[in-house]
Amino acid sequence: MHNYEGIYVSGKWSPSAGARIAVTSPASGEVLGHVTAATSEEVGAAIAAARDALERGPWATTTAAERAAAIGRLADAIEAESRDYADVVSAEVGSPRKWTSFGQIGTALGVLRTFEKITPEYRFEDRRPSVIGGEVLVRQLPVGVVGAILPWNAPLFTAFLKLAPALAAGCTLVLKPSPEAPLALSKLTAAVEAAGIPAGVINIVSGDVQTGEALVSHPGVDKVSFTGSTAAGRRIGAVCAADIRRCGLELGGKSAAVVLDDVVLDQKVVSGLVTGVMANNGQVCAAQTRILLPRSRYEECVDAIAAAVAALTVGDPANRSTDVGPVINSAARDRIEAHIQRAVQDGARVVAGGSRPHGLDTGWFVAPTVLADVHNDMAIAREELFGPVCVLIPYEGEDEAVALANDSDYGLAGAVWSADAARAARVAARLRVGSVSVNSPAPLDFGSPFGGFKKSGVGREGGPEGIAGYLETQSIIL
Repeated sequence: MHNYEGIYVSGKWSPSAGARIAVTSPASGEVLGHVTAATSEEVGAAIAAARDALERGPWATTTAAERAAAIGRLADAIEAESRDYADVVSAEVGSPRKWTSFGQIGTALGVLRTFEKITPEYRFEDRRPSVIGGEVLVRQLPVGVVGAILPWNAPLFTAFLKLAPALAAGCTLVLKPSPEAPLALSKLTAAVEAAGIPAGVINIVSGDVQTGEALVSHPGVDKVSFTGSTAAGRRIGAVCAADIRRCGLELGGKSAAVVLDDVVLDQKVVSGLVTGVMANNGQVCAAQTRILLPRSRYEECVDAIAAAVAALTVGDPANRSTDVGPVINSAARDRIEAHIQRAVQDGARVVAGGSRPHGLDTGWFVAPTVLADVHNDMAIAREELFGPVCVLIPYEGEDEAVALANDSDYGLAGAVWSADAARAARVAARLRVGSVSVNSPAPLDFGSPFGGFKKSGVGREGGPEGIAGYLETQSIIL
């Protein structure tokens, strides 16, 4: 049982007057632990602690090298207990344990190690000639107190995509985990203390929508960074705009994997296509859930993908043989099943899955599903499902493939698969999305910017561009 009741403010856990929240396993429904929903007054206290650490604590005078070292010590502390973190995330999210070590914890550490490396090299000051004579000193200053609202699907990884560049920039933070998966982030407090990060630099308030509203609307927050649904992001963006407050929004996706007609359909390619959809039980914002297939090789590709998905093992995420675990809750399962049923009514053909897996009567399981003969105007090809479902869409020629990939309200990620890497790169450059992988399901690189076009969000995370998002520019004219 993991109990983290209260709020983590100024380097210690303090009692909270908020309601107790039970965290349950999506695989079994069993209670894993408890957290407390922070009240609006307690959110205010966390923000005040972050402000004090920003302006008066030792963090205010750190150098870039010192902040990089602190990020590195935080990575060391987490790495020392990486198995425990993987177990907690697997239990509360339902991620298959054999995937969690890399897909949840390895990626989180990769973000920290990347910012540990690039922060000392970042130019926080620059002198340039003034056009009116003399010089201008251009300074990059921390934006201030950051309110970070986090999703449940990859709690540590998404937290570090915000926390690491914010720390690199010299900011302080108030983190709000999702009520579905707050345990790993609450456990993070021990690593923060082990790393010697000063009190008040990182504060954590758990809770639901009301806690999030209190954080987003508080005038003491200089920037809000949010990862989650487009609907919630629209609301957060509106609140921030009303107060002229900075915000970064990493939102939904309906990414396309374009399979070109020269592809060698071997095990590596098929496995990559399946991984791009089914990783983390399909609960990845950048999941490549639309697979676009050349009509000249359509049935060949359909058969190969369907066979690979049908062979996946569904079950308890703690079991090392499990490939696909449960979705996060009953509402998610019901929504996914309704989408599958509607797609079949609209003419889609189920070639794998399509129903609940046998023998899994507890938990929120959906059989990994492949739907063929899908048209790009169907709801299942346009709306984010966040589950283990992929749709196969035929196309005629490269131009139509690009047009179909771009015909979406979203623009987060994508992939191109081809025997000719140069050709794939040319096609990738035509996609209106934030990141495109060539012959790989990997949706991002830790040292490069990640974020979306269109309704997939505003701003970028990762790489030097991630640090820039937590800075304000000041010019001193000498």
